[in-house]
Amino acid sequence: MNVCQTALPGVLLIEPIVHGDARGFFVESFRENVLAEHGITGPFVQDNHSRSRRGVLRGLHYQHEHPQGKLVRVARGRVLDVAVDIRRGSPHFGRSLALELDDVHHRQLYIPPGFAHGFLVLSEVADFIYRCTDYYHPASEGGIRWDDPALDIPWPALDSPPQVSDKDTRLPRLADIPVDRLPVYPGAA
Repeated sequence: MNVCQTALPGVLLIEPIVHGDARGFFVESFRENVLAEHGITGPFVQDNHSRSRRGVLRGLHYQHEHPQGKLVRVARGRVLDVAVDIRRGSPHFGRSLALELDDVHHRQLYIPPGFAHGFLVLSEVADFIYRCTDYYHPASEGGIRWDDPALDIPWPALDSPPQVSDKDTRLPRLADIPVDRLPVYPGAA
């Protein structure tokens, strides 16, 4: 497993070794000791699995209390995965990162607590799996509009507009979220 820092500090790209032949492939998708060497220590307490069709956009979601770190991967298909630093007091506040994840390269992304997260399905169908460092807390749930121009997310053009849930279409822009509803950057006052 190769673990690399991305352009957004704290967000890590994990590239596993894929062993493949005519029969298929084998990949080690989680190895606690290797991830711990790079600061990904969990504990991971909840796994989630979603299936979505082409053009579905989920996000951008976060929890302002009980923020979740997420280790995300695509078991089937291809997505554009997005992380946004929304920790008040962060020197990278409002910066976003977008990377493709798929079932060919089996790359994963670690998104630390305090980031908003979302993805857009680029294949006909995608199975998206994410391992979380805290439980889902409905009272702490927050979100940001996927198309907030201040975030400058490079969403690709599709044949039709993305399919977004009713709930996600009503999310505010980052600038409109009360500061006390945002996660706090470690060490910030």
